[in-house]
Amino acid sequence: MNVPFVDLRAQHGPLAQEILSSWGKILDDGGFVGGEHIEGFEREFAAACGADHAVSVASGTDALRFAFLAKGVAPGDEVLVPANSFIATAEAVTQAGATPVFVDSDPQTHVIDPAAAAAAVTSRTRGIAAVHLYGQTADMDALGSLARAHNLWIVEDAAQAHLAEFQGRRAGSLGDAAAFSFYPSKNLGACGEAGAVVTNDAAVADRVRMLRDHGQTRKYLHAVEGYNGRCDALQAAALRIKLRHLPRWNEQRRALAARYVERLRSCEDITLPTTAPDCLPVWHLFVVQLASRNVVQAALTERGVATGIHYPVPLHLQPAYARLRCREGSLPNAERCAQRILSLPMYAEMPPGHVDYVCATLREILSAQRA
Repeated sequence: MNVPFVDLRAQHGPLAQEILSSWGKILDDGGFVGGEHIEGFEREFAAACGADHAVSVASGTDALRFAFLAKGVAPGDEVLVPANSFIATAEAVTQAGATPVFVDSDPQTHVIDPAAAAAAVTSRTRGIAAVHLYGQTADMDALGSLARAHNLWIVEDAAQAHLAEFQGRRAGSLGDAAAFSFYPSKNLGACGEAGAVVTNDAAVADRVRMLRDHGQTRKYLHAVEGYNGRCDALQAAALRIKLRHLPRWNEQRRALAARYVERLRSCEDITLPTTAPDCLPVWHLFVVQLASRNVVQAALTERGVATGIHYPVPLHLQPAYARLRCREGSLPNAERCAQRILSLPMYAEMPPGHVDYVCATLREILSAQRA
């Protein structure tokens, strides 16, 4: 059996005619930039997140960069960034003109450790990048207390957490602003690149609207230097259609995650993912820990099971950040995590039988290692 890590065709097949019909109307009227689909998606996605504003942009990285810029970061400012994240979180900080200060992750949930973040605050710290990792939100209570104590803002990196909840509130409504990615493999994925900034702050939303459109307040009047960071109408139209299915897709992911847990809970060689009590995750990824991760991954590949590692090198040890002189061993939880984690196949349409095959194959591999 071959088990893909993600199968985008399984999701788009049933929606193809509806998406193509919507695109056909856009082709007929030529409204490729702005218009009803952009406005409609922004309104509908903000409502889905329980927030007042959503501003669509060209990518998740744009969403992060614009959110940081809208919060007023400047050269010399520092932003706390978890080392266990995709590089977009940190590069958006530097592209906005600030410096990322990497902090360790919680050893159980792998999200940013609030205690480590508190220890990293300096007089130059201006904000926190709260990455909601693998589909689970960060501890927003603890981070919120830290932010209030030091007059910091919080930008949620919610690229993996569409409709995830913390204490009944959805990602996107938990901080000062939130950045979402709609990369095709996300829980809510575009048919290409797209992103959004979600916020309850009208001033932040207005600033992002200017930044995404060359700093314009109206045509050819540029209040600031901006960017070409608009989402196009074709992506917004597809996202509007797919957003209606997102709650069901997330429930399907939860069912698959529960199936994984049920079939692997008695396997002593595997550390299963931990869900914090206040969180309702959306399982963008199902990440386990294994002492012999690389050997197991190779064996799974040989038996037709595709896997991933999110992420194999923590950000503080990336060559791109050598200038920050972070030493190996300085963030032990993130470093240990990088050596042990393995992402198993996970997508909403994944057949339950594929989960069973992955689990049975994994148990066989680990049993052979013990023999």
